[in-house]
Amino acid sequence: MSYPKKLFCIGLIASALSLSGFVPEAAAASATTNNCFFVTQWQGWKSPSPDVIYLGVNLHDVYRVDLSVGSPMLSAPNMHLVSIVRGSSSICSAIDLDLKLSDDHGFTEPLIAKALTKLTPDQVAAIPKKFRPD
Repeated sequence: MSYPKKLFCIGLIASALSLSGFVPEAAAASATTNNCFFVTQWQGWKSPSPDVIYLGVNLHDVYRVDLSVGSPMLSAPNMHLVSIVRGSSSICSAIDLDLKLSDDHGFTEPLIAKALTKLTPDQVAAIPKKFRPD
């Protein structure tokens, strides 16, 4: 069998699986719950600890960002959370976030997101008011 025929066979198998209703578990989960937002919908943030950030999205949604290595500077005054957009401005997972912490004097520190979770209304209500994003 030549190379193009192999690709054709792989395509046929993938088509047959999708027609039969077989969908990998991760794809099914993401299809049933759309947890994406655009970076322009992000309206504010607060940090209750050096390794967690809460992002306010739209008027009522809150996303929790868990950081692989946190920063005590998240609680310092006059700090800004900057997201660099490369390519799509859609944020669907932690890997879509390119975050930096910045102050008014040129200090910057990269932050690496390891998890992004959209919180339920009950989870948002459980956040102390001083840590809810504006």
